[in-house]
Amino acid sequence: MALPYENATSGGAALEEIRKVLTKFGCARFGTMTDTEAGELIVQFSFRGRDVTAKASYRGYAAAWMKEHPFTHRTRGSRTDHEKKALKQAEISVCSVLRDWIKGQVVAIETGVLTFEGAFLGQILLPTGKTVLEQIDNQGLLPALGGPNGQPT
Repeated sequence: MALPYENATSGGAALEEIRKVLTKFGCARFGTMTDTEAGELIVQFSFRGRDVTAKASYRGYAAAWMKEHPFTHRTRGSRTDHEKKALKQAEISVCSVLRDWIKGQVVAIETGVLTFEGAFLGQILLPTGKTVLEQIDNQGLLPALGGPNGQPT
């Protein structure tokens, strides 16, 4: 089975589409950033005084890509080259993942399926600079699911 978004080709176009969706939705500010230390793409925006920070792990996507396309003796190039290819694709694919997730949340808000807070609760920034999800994690308010990246085992 193919990994979703593994054939994505333009991260920049996906980020531009996120900007357009959020601007049309009425967001006052928008920006993106890559955190190479954490291996994350970060999208930030503001809507009616609510600041939102959405993070997506391209290292996580690269690990999924490597699981789907493991390095074998038949793989062209070295293991390092294969890992670099995974990371390069992940940096592109994560843009499309975020684009589709944000578009879905905005559609849910616009159609009354969810409130803004319901759609982006975990990503809303608190006055401390942490997101609601980071605060919940720091306080241990949710039990762990047991697997890597919070995935069920």
